[in-house]
Amino acid sequence: MAVLPIRVSKAAYYQVMITPVTDSPYAVLTLIAAPAVFTNASSVLALGTGNRLARVVDRTRQLVKDLHGAEIDPATRTLWVSHLGRLEKRGSLLVRALSFFYGAIGCFAAASVVSILGASVVSTQYKWPFEVIVGISFVSGTVGFIGLAVGCSMLVHETRLALSSIYEEAELARSWFKKA
Repeated sequence: MAVLPIRVSKAAYYQVMITPVTDSPYAVLTLIAAPAVFTNASSVLALGTGNRLARVVDRTRQLVKDLHGAEIDPATRTLWVSHLGRLEKRGSLLVRALSFFYGAIGCFAAASVVSILGASVVSTQYKWPFEVIVGISFVSGTVGFIGLAVGCSMLVHETRLALSSIYEEAELARSWFKKA
């Protein structure tokens, strides 16, 4: 006995395979959980960025103290003055990154709350409130994700500035050892 394959149109196949969000409690749970995970990521990045900002403030204060108090050779003074300008740029980048991370946290929190609201209306007979709520949640989550991405790119730029300062200081230190 041979089994013949059954031909199904693509539209019928996708209609059977795709379950609407309103029919699956797990889909609604996913709408709530995803912003919560991104909220956590944004919070961790904000905490780390705050620590980086504190280090920039400490380094700036130390450089100002060293420049003001001691007799320094001209090459070192020039280098440290240029580092002060770089520290200002780094501080500015970190504050802007923090702003983006805090904005992302707010957007993700809003997306979570709106998703919970959507979960409460998903089983009603009215579908348009659910669709509006899903749209608001999606827009809020997208804005949060963009804020997270922009903040991360600012951290990369700040890290590159920090590394260029480290390379210059290492070069200066090597020049001191060559003189000795």
